[in-house]
Amino acid sequence: MPETVLETVIVDDEAPARSLLREYLGAHREIEIVAECANGFEAVKRITELKPALVFLDVQMPKLNGFEVLELISPGPAVVFCTAYDSYALRAFEVNAVDYLLKPFGRERLAEALGRVRERITARCAALSPLDHDAQSVKTAAALATSARAPGSFAERVIVRDGADVHVIPVDTIDCMEAQDDYVAIQVSGKSWLKQQTLADLEAALDPDRFVRVHRSFLVPLDRVARVEPFGKEQKLAVLKTGREIPVSRAGWQRLKEKMES
Repeated sequence: MPETVLETVIVDDEAPARSLLREYLGAHREIEIVAECANGFEAVKRITELKPALVFLDVQMPKLNGFEVLELISPGPAVVFCTAYDSYALRAFEVNAVDYLLKPFGRERLAEALGRVRERITARCAALSPLDHDAQSVKTAAALATSARAPGSFAERVIVRDGADVHVIPVDTIDCMEAQDDYVAIQVSGKSWLKQQTLADLEAALDPDRFVRVHRSFLVPLDRVARVEPFGKEQKLAVLKTGREIPVSRAGWQRLKEKMES
C-alpha cells in the first residue's frame, strides 16, 4: 500500500536553513515540498492557498513571528517548530505543535519528528469530526494569543487574517471591539476587521490599564471614551470620540469609573 504523500511548506527567514531542511526532507519519499517562505506574511498567504498537511515553522522572523503565523492558520496543518532558541520549547507544545526542533538538528532528529507527525495526522483523522475541529480552533486561538507574548507583557498589536491577506493592527489605533459569537469585530477609523477569537481572550491579551470591558459585548480603550451619559433609568452609554455610543452595564460602569478616577 503506497505511503500517503504529505504536502509540506518550509518557513524560515534564513535561506541556508531552508536549504538544509530541504536536503534532509529529500530522503523521505512521503514528503512533497510545495512552497518555501521567507517571512510570516508570505507563509500565511501560501499556507492559506495551498492547505498543506505539514509546516516546518521558524519562530523568530521579521513581520510576523511563528506563533502569530500559527494563530492565523490554525486549525490547519501539523506544525513542527524549528528555532535556535530553546526558550520557546514549552510554548511550542502549549500551542499543540507536533514537535520542536532545536537548531542545529540532524537527520535522525528530523526523522523522529516526522514519525510524530504521522501519528498526529492519523489520530486527528480518526478522532475529530468537523464540529470538534471548529470548537478546538477557538480554544487554540486563545492559547496562541498568550504564547506569542513574553510573560508579563501585553499585546501591542492584533493580527487579523482576511482571506490570504494579513493585517497588523496597532492597539493604539483601535476605537472599540465588539463580540460577535466566536469572533470579535475590531473598529479602526471607520473600518471593521473580524477576528476569530472570543472577546474574553482578546481582553486577556491587552493592558487592563488601557482597555475596559464596559459591557459583556464591548471592550473599549479608555482614551477613546469622550463621556458617559445616562440612558433610561439605570443604564448608561459611553460616547466615544468617534461619536459611537456603546452600552455600559452596571459592572462595566464600575470598572470604567474606577479607571477614569485613577
